[in-house]
Amino acid sequence: MPQTVYQLPAAMLENMKTYYTESLQTPPQGAVFRAKTANTTITAYKSGKVLFQGNNPAAEAEKWTGHMKEKPAQPKKPAPKSTMPPPDSLLSGSHIGSDEAGTGDYFGPITTAAVFVRQEQMPLLKELGVKDSKNLTDTTIRQIAGDILALDMPYSLLVLRNTKYNKLKKRGWSQGKMKAMLHHHAISHVLNKMNDAETEGILIDQFCEPAVYKKHIAAEHEHLHENTYFMTKAESYSIAVAAASIIARTSFVKEMDQLSNQAGLTLPKGASGKVDQAAARIIKSHGQDFLDTCAKTHFANTTKALNKL
Repeated sequence: MPQTVYQLPAAMLENMKTYYTESLQTPPQGAVFRAKTANTTITAYKSGKVLFQGNNPAAEAEKWTGHMKEKPAQPKKPAPKSTMPPPDSLLSGSHIGSDEAGTGDYFGPITTAAVFVRQEQMPLLKELGVKDSKNLTDTTIRQIAGDILALDMPYSLLVLRNTKYNKLKKRGWSQGKMKAMLHHHAISHVLNKMNDAETEGILIDQFCEPAVYKKHIAAEHEHLHENTYFMTKAESYSIAVAAASIIARTSFVKEMDQLSNQAGLTLPKGASGKVDQAAARIIKSHGQDFLDTCAKTHFANTTKALNKL
């Protein structure tokens, strides 16, 4: 959808709100007003940013901006705030959520997703059955993921496959650092697809202390995005994190299916004794090097599998 954003003075925002009186809608959190005309949706924020979206947003914006130039997106300063838990206004407002799957599984990659959910989309997602993917079957997850991806919802999905995972581990990367960088890049990709005025913040399903997360990404010359929050079991409270959880889990399940076909046997999830037996069968039939393509070989399961041979 075409869109344009301007930075306008507070006095003008009041004039605009009066002008659009008959077109006003319920505004999102942090907004002064939202109005919808025949061709354009206008959302004005307390920061002074005004977002015009629709078939011809420039024409509507011209009424107020005249010869003003569109305000270019400014790079975020590396001085964000991060707290845990996030404010209630974030959970009920438009925000980005991120989650990952596959970190505790010996076989398969790590899949990470970030999704931007608008406040007005939340009731629909709940109707679709979006909730913590751990409480859903693989079949249900696939169906809901398809429904989510059919919506106008900016998202990013990253897959760290086993060959790259094992190389990073040999370079000294911890799994925590891999996860931090995956979340960071997935969120960055979503932010690049939207205007930052639309979101009230970012919520990451917490897997480490915020200070450790910031240390991991700082080691790769990255900075925490502004208004980023961390929360344990966030998928139970945030519809955006729950949607990200479903997308990530669906990708993990699909990757496991492909790896099972390549290995010639159904690869079990988790890291149980069944996993040890499957790894031993793979080593016997394909050789130990094949494990690098389908398993996180630093797990203790590798040693246990070798002991079974």
